Amino acid sequence: MIDQVVSHYSSSGGLVDLIANSLRTAGKDLNGLKTADLAAVDEFHIRGRKATLELAEQMMLNENSRVLDIGSGLGGPARTLAEVYGCHVTGLDLTQAFCDAAKAMSGWVNLAERVAFQQGDAMNLPFAADEFDAAMTIHVAMNIPAKDKVYEQARRVMKPGGVFAVYDVLQGEGGDVVFPVPWAREPGISHLATPDEMKSLLTDAGFKVLNIHDSTDESRVWFEARADRLAQSGPPPVTFQAFLGDDYPEMVRNQVRNLAERRIRTISYICEC
Repeated sequence: MIDQVVSHYSSSGGLVDLIANSLRTAGKDLNGLKTADLAAVDEFHIRGRKATLELAEQMMLNENSRVLDIGSGLGGPARTLAEVYGCHVTGLDLTQAFCDAAKAMSGWVNLAERVAFQQGDAMNLPFAADEFDAAMTIHVAMNIPAKDKVYEQARRVMKPGGVFAVYDVLQGEGGDVVFPVPWAREPGISHLATPDEMKSLLTDAGFKVLNIHDSTDESRVWFEARADRLAQSGPPPVTFQAFLGDDYPEMVRNQVRNLAERRIRTISYICEC
């Protein structure tokens, strides 16, 4: 199953070169990039940087905080936290190509000293107990059947009193998911929990759930706007299509339908150790 997940998120060529060449083609100088220049591909989750900042506002961060991002992807959320709060963020991702790209992109925007990325398994975190002041995981558990192991591991590596922010796509009441979607082309690697199951998983792992926010309606509007932009003007110079492939526009259309018909929901959980 792990190999299937890695394959789903891996492009056919070198991801760093693909992103770099796309930026140069758009007239960008890699030595003078801002995080805004990476916006179209930087944060691979619904509602992007806005959603990341909503989580961060509740994570009690400062410049001394050590934060873990489980399933860090291309590193956008980690860079956002480091840029806004001055904290240090360690990102861990199953896909080595994502880690390589995250490191390169962090260097392009002069954040390499505040973020670090390494390949690893969310179900077996390679960190010591009580190592992090806070942690987050954004749109990761949809590909993981054994979510209990992920949350138990997160609890183990966090200091007492730390905040764990979880933002995921969950199973809605409207029926089965219509595929393909950004996290899966077929049901075999899609493992969605229901909202009630997610709350139980977190509390069973030892977390106290402080706040739950359902952003499904906001997510639908966000995806509708994205689908309209793709239809009218095509993709921007750098987009998620770089590693998801030519069926990415179909994934976007399906997400609009899945959200509108409540086949999926987007919900965040703010938890305390």
